[in-house]
Amino acid sequence: MHTPAPDAGEPFDLEARPSLADAERAARTLLRWAGSGAADLADPAVAAVLARAAEASYPMLSRTYPADFTTDPAYIATLPDLQNGPDSLIKGAKTGIQHVGISNFRLPIRFHTRSGGDVQLETSVTGSVSLEADKKGINMSRIMRSFYRHAETQFSFEVVDAVLDSYLRDLDSYDARIMLRFSYPMLKRSLRSGLEGYQYYNIALEMAKTATSRQKIIHLDYVYSSTCPCSLELSEHARRTRGQIATPHSQRSVARVSVEVTGDEVLWFEDLVGLCNDAIPTETQVMVKREDEQAFAELNGSNAIFVEDAVRLLCESLGRDARIGDFRVVASHQESLHSHDAVSVLTMGETFRQKSFDPRLFDSLYHVG
Repeated sequence: MHTPAPDAGEPFDLEARPSLADAERAARTLLRWAGSGAADLADPAVAAVLARAAEASYPMLSRTYPADFTTDPAYIATLPDLQNGPDSLIKGAKTGIQHVGISNFRLPIRFHTRSGGDVQLETSVTGSVSLEADKKGINMSRIMRSFYRHAETQFSFEVVDAVLDSYLRDLDSYDARIMLRFSYPMLKRSLRSGLEGYQYYNIALEMAKTATSRQKIIHLDYVYSSTCPCSLELSEHARRTRGQIATPHSQRSVARVSVEVTGDEVLWFEDLVGLCNDAIPTETQVMVKREDEQAFAELNGSNAIFVEDAVRLLCESLGRDARIGDFRVVASHQESLHSHDAVSVLTMGETFRQKSFDPRLFDSLYHVG
């Protein structure tokens, strides 16, 4: 039974058992005392008492996950939603944001091939929308939910266009962008032995949409061997004038080709790889026997190029295709002679023209086996 607290001057009954309510009131009294400035908070004994008081006054919470708990619309309506709160919640400058969204959520997606088949590939998706100055934020999960409504469809730019429409509608935005990244397999035949093996190409599909326009872009990393023309001539000079065997240096090289797709005719991934191969035929090989290795040495000797040659050859090839509008070529020859790389960037049109580049742009061109 609860014993009332004694009046001032009355002795306190130490044998009486206080109730939980008594303990909570006492704890709150201690905490108010600590906040009044009367307590010596540096005193370890006082600090220990206050810590126990704070623990005693904290409500007892369940530590068991409620697996059988279910929600209904009424309960969900009570949940806080900070991202859709008033603009008074905005931190920092009250200004618009060009891109906000999620990056690298992955799922399997089916792509159509030029030969008429389908291939299902693990795909990394980045989706973003613009955010107006008076809005706190977006509901990130809506981007994924919008995308998943189309995930079972065989993907194309038309499907991506529908996804972007969903973004604009579901997130009440004016601009939306999506990028799909994947590794696309193509069966390649060796130069002389006739063996076949799969070459994998890093490809990204990008689409940006506003209320009045849309833009479709394909990014492709094309990996090839580059033989230095200067080194080739110096090696031949040593052989011819001094009978000295010498080997020209060559290296694995990468061209990142980004093209704007225009018109209604499909630009297949295989077509874009073919345009690159027409410009630079020394693509790295998959299956190689001795006769193939010899052929590759001859092919490199017949197509020695500097990095400046590489971007110009690709420019010439891409510029002949009516399905391609603006484009950019970023090339990196990862030198076997030097301890640094030779790089070059060529752009055509306004889409990719820029004065500043990502500081890690050329680092991202390394391809490892």
